[in-house]
Amino acid sequence: MVLPCRNVQPVEEALEDCRRGILPIILYAVSKDTLSPEQLKELQKVRETLPHPVCFIRIPTDASPEPPRSAEKERSALFTQLASLELIGGSAGNCACGAPAQTPGKMQGILGESLERLHRVLVPFIRQVLQNQQVEAATLLNAVHCRCLDLFINQAFDMQRDLQITPRRLEYTREKEGELFSSLMAIANRKQEEMKEMIVETLGSMKEQLLEDAANLEFTDIIMTSNSEPMSPKDIKVCISQIQDLIVIRLNQAVANKLTSSVDYLRESFVGTLERCLGSLEKSTAEPCAHNVTSNHLKQILNAAYHVEVTFHSGSSVTRLFWEQIKQIIHRITWVNPPSVTAEWKRKVAQDAIEGLSAAKLAKSICSQFRTRLNSSHEAFAASLRQLEEGHTGRLERTEDLWLRVRKDHAPRLARLSLESRSLRDILLHGKPKLGRELGRGQYGVVYLCDNWAGRHPCALKSVVPPDDKHWNDLALEFHYTRSLPKHERLVNLHGSVIDHSYGGGSSIAVLLIMERLHRDLYTGLKASPSLSLKERLQIALDVVEGIRFLHSQGLLHRDIKLKNVLLDKQNRAKITDLGFCKPEAMMSGSIVGTPIHMAPELFTGKYDNSVDVYAFGILFWYLCSGSVKLPEAFEKCSSKDQLWTNVKKGSRPERLPVFDEECWQLMEACWNGDPSQRPLLGIVQPSLQSIMDRLCDNSDQKSGNLEDSN
Repeated sequence: MVLPCRNVQPVEEALEDCRRGILPIILYAVSKDTLSPEQLKELQKVRETLPHPVCFIRIPTDASPEPPRSAEKERSALFTQLASLELIGGSAGNCACGAPAQTPGKMQGILGESLERLHRVLVPFIRQVLQNQQVEAATLLNAVHCRCLDLFINQAFDMQRDLQITPRRLEYTREKEGELFSSLMAIANRKQEEMKEMIVETLGSMKEQLLEDAANLEFTDIIMTSNSEPMSPKDIKVCISQIQDLIVIRLNQAVANKLTSSVDYLRESFVGTLERCLGSLEKSTAEPCAHNVTSNHLKQILNAAYHVEVTFHSGSSVTRLFWEQIKQIIHRITWVNPPSVTAEWKRKVAQDAIEGLSAAKLAKSICSQFRTRLNSSHEAFAASLRQLEEGHTGRLERTEDLWLRVRKDHAPRLARLSLESRSLRDILLHGKPKLGRELGRGQYGVVYLCDNWAGRHPCALKSVVPPDDKHWNDLALEFHYTRSLPKHERLVNLHGSVIDHSYGGGSSIAVLLIMERLHRDLYTGLKASPSLSLKERLQIALDVVEGIRFLHSQGLLHRDIKLKNVLLDKQNRAKITDLGFCKPEAMMSGSIVGTPIHMAPELFTGKYDNSVDVYAFGILFWYLCSGSVKLPEAFEKCSSKDQLWTNVKKGSRPERLPVFDEECWQLMEACWNGDPSQRPLLGIVQPSLQSIMDRLCDNSDQKSGNLEDSN
């Protein structure tokens, strides 16, 4: 569309038409040497409404003839004004056509000052606008892919943690409750003799006060005469019963307080921990309404079962025992006529009741009551815990199915989409890289020299032709993990990727990964002459440990640490490369990957963690300390990969060489320990290596100094 003069249609209305589903190519014709204030305001509206670059065209009028071509190379007043207002790129170089050069993704407006050669400015401008739009779309698409992929990976971490932690929490809850039950039951069994002495002691200390309280006891529901006349046998029995209740209540309070104080510390230490564990189990349920009831019931049982109290209610064995003893007292009291209920009589009844109590029987009855309560609570707790466990078992089975789908299907497919959208962006921005001479070959690709790509030089280019979808997905995940990592001086930088649909003369599709170019790999460095010094080899070991620690800190396992995956710069400092097997623990499917002689025994089981990288470092350290690439004797004797794996699982390891320092040998052995839990953490390995390096290199420097002195 051609915008009419501003007096015919406002610029806002015209620009509104440009926003309906089209990509506008904006040309702005200028006939003067500079823009007027009105034109500047108009351009400001253009920039606000359509944030796209503008192609300015200088159209001279009869009054202002077109400048001669020799003057086009000089910046005109219009060019200077537009550049100062950042409406065109003022610092960019010029294309052969005279138009300023552009970088896709960072495009600015341009100025064509020759109407005759308008097509030589306009065609590149249109091409760059379209290319810029493609770059923006690919960048946005890749951001969406990466964000979704990260969500899947984080979800995989959460699901893996749930699958690992929930069964442990259930088992922990069962074990802790069992320990608490056993401890309290042991107290109940052990306390019987102590309780007998406690009852005797308590009654002895309370006797006088009990007799005094009994003498002053005011009976309830009994009509007393003013002159304490004799009462009926029925009323006498009620009075004796109330005296009994007084003694029972006082004894209950004293004994219960002393008993509960002996087990309160257990309740505080056990029950609080159990309740917190149950709370976490409750939060992790997929159906909170159903499982909260169970979890709350469990916590109520804990509080009720282990808040120890001794209660003598009307049906308790303690009360029945006491009542039998009171009845015997009543039978021992002989009278022809009912006695007068006086203070002396009440004191006498209370004294006979106290003296007739059997401390041993009471202690036995109290402990029996305590054990009965513990047993019933323990059984109720176990039943509720089984119910909670059944609910979690079904949920965990569903979680494991989802985890498998995320690892095997959703995340790999998204990773491949992410690789394709990022590669599209890279090829639009920087073009297809040119393959130089071949630098080396590996199991999964060829590495070439690449002189220059995206302003970086020199580069190494790894071409991979994935044979099937699984390899495509693995490569895509490698690219995602590598690109997502923050830059680190001990990891080889990945600059970008390009999908080459014409690789090998169009016979196959290859993924070209453009990486930082280093001097050589560690295998070549150990073979080279002159050989690497001891100090250089120990520094390489430190560099490798630093790189692995960084990967682990990002939640990644390398799984293929070996000589050819450690690259050296010209100063022989090391960087780790080839993250083809690098994955987060939560995304691993248990596949057996790696290079045989560097593979830890548990890798063959499919269940392993980041300690496999510690094992591989131990083997790598053996090579560094030996100073050569010769295979360890134990591995060289193996005729096949299967025999090597069998021997490693049986405990076969590299031999000790005469050149090995004792501390270096001990570190190697610790790293390749057959039990993953016994391998040292890399946070311990690193300072140990530094200490070895300081000691050995200081000794070496001293020997060199002494030799120079003797010469």
